[in-house]
Amino acid sequence: MAAPLPTELRNRFLQYLDEGLSGRAAAARLKVSPATGSRWLHSARTKGHVEPAPQGRPKGSGKLEPYHEFFVELVGQDPDITLYELRDALEEAEGVRVHHSSIAMLLQRLGYTYKKVAGGQRAPQGERKATAGRLVRQSPSGHARATLAPCLH
Repeated sequence: MAAPLPTELRNRFLQYLDEGLSGRAAAARLKVSPATGSRWLHSARTKGHVEPAPQGRPKGSGKLEPYHEFFVELVGQDPDITLYELRDALEEAEGVRVHHSSIAMLLQRLGYTYKKVAGGQRAPQGERKATAGRLVRQSPSGHARATLAPCLH
């Protein structure tokens, strides 16, 4: 979606209206479409301003929003749990089927980050552990810290 037109341009539109120009004439002078001028004129009359409306989906409106605590509890019990295991647990417990990437985005919004298990990184391919990395909560400064449970190797 395109970004909204600048507030400065919208304010100049209001100045032209105050000078007595019609919405279409003010729009033509600012080189925006007549439909845009009409919308801004309607907004100025009804709301008293021509600020752009918020874009995007409102926060807290998704299929997974009611299940925050469910995921925090599961990750707290087992930091090595995979996204696929979380998906299957949600479907089994609540009957809600979602894609694993949706769970990844939710965990990211909750402050979790996926950390690789360093112990299996340098081992030859046949000797690598079959375990997942662990989920840790990320601090607001961007540094991950293992606050949930120690990961034993």
